[in-house]
Amino acid sequence: MDIHEYQAKEILASFGVPVPRGGLAYSPEQAGYRARELGGNAWVVKAQIHSGGRGEAGGVKLCRTDEEVRDYAATLFGHKLVTKQTDANGKDVYRVWVETASDIQQELYLGFVLDRKSERIMIVASAHGGMEIEDLADEDPDSLRRMVIDPAVGLAEYQARELAFSLGLKDGQIAQMVNVLGACYRAYRDLDAMMVEINPLVITGTGDLVALDAKMSFDTNALYRRPNVAALRDPSQEDPREATAADNGLAYVGLDGDIGCIINGAGLAMATMDMIKLAGGEPANFLDIGGGASPDRVCTAFRTVLSDSNVSVILVNIFAGINRCDWIAKGVIQAYREVGLTLPVVVRLAGTNVEEGRQILRDSGLPITATDTLAEAAEAAVSARDATPAAA
Repeated sequence: MDIHEYQAKEILASFGVPVPRGGLAYSPEQAGYRARELGGNAWVVKAQIHSGGRGEAGGVKLCRTDEEVRDYAATLFGHKLVTKQTDANGKDVYRVWVETASDIQQELYLGFVLDRKSERIMIVASAHGGMEIEDLADEDPDSLRRMVIDPAVGLAEYQARELAFSLGLKDGQIAQMVNVLGACYRAYRDLDAMMVEINPLVITGTGDLVALDAKMSFDTNALYRRPNVAALRDPSQEDPREATAADNGLAYVGLDGDIGCIINGAGLAMATMDMIKLAGGEPANFLDIGGGASPDRVCTAFRTVLSDSNVSVILVNIFAGINRCDWIAKGVIQAYREVGLTLPVVVRLAGTNVEEGRQILRDSGLPITATDTLAEAAEAAVSARDATPAAA
């Protein structure tokens, strides 16, 4: 789960990371008021969306008067901001962050990520901030510094000092960097984060380190024990289909195809999408209904898949272990009755109570295509897609 910049800054500040003074605004008038409230003679106005590259897309601006703050904010509210990290539709701007401008002498990059190869938290840092990490890796790979943290020990002060020295910091900046690194590590560890990024972390004219931008993302599977983090979720920044699925406890990722998928197990879902591609089709989604799926849950999965208007056929592929094929079959029939299903449906069942499930489908009298293998199911789904008028 991603959060907004201002939310990440509030979290990091609570752990001891220095951030500029700022305020949130939900209207142009409120943005101007925030500037007057903060005082000074220069402010930075930032669109709050879940995407990087806002500056290049016109979502960040330095303003010299509160009227300029208000007028610029007015160009953002109610509009979509398209960045290199969004799709062509962009993301809606519903709030802006107004903060005091900083005297920037140098920009640094700092990120905490999970390194799956070493199964450790890794710090990635560079003396050249203000760029996306991908651009840094391409344009100046030698500037990147990497350090792995032993989970049994945590981030040691000598490691933090070593990293600070490698970035060319000196005098009091070393102690400040040690503080920033420690605070970021504690936030990452204590809140089940997946990423903490400060870009840029700047050195001001007075030699102080300040986090001018911040990103954080969190392990969705751990949100049940982090209600304070879960409360920061902004559904307006998510794919509506994925937001609806998340509200119903389903694992869903929207794609660009037209064959809807209802599957149990992430591995089986990936294999099913591969088979659809191999058969000449395009999957419309990744949807894992998980274990113990009741008929009601299956019906909810159908509703979620059907929320995508591009879907022209639905493929149900279940290998039942904890699940039961008769539950899945009852769920498919329930979806026909409650949702008013008119699209072709292909069902492949295997595993627990498979014969009972297949018999339920046969006895239903509904136009459901049942197959024995995944390859047959994928081919049947593509054939049904090609036979629909929309595909012609």
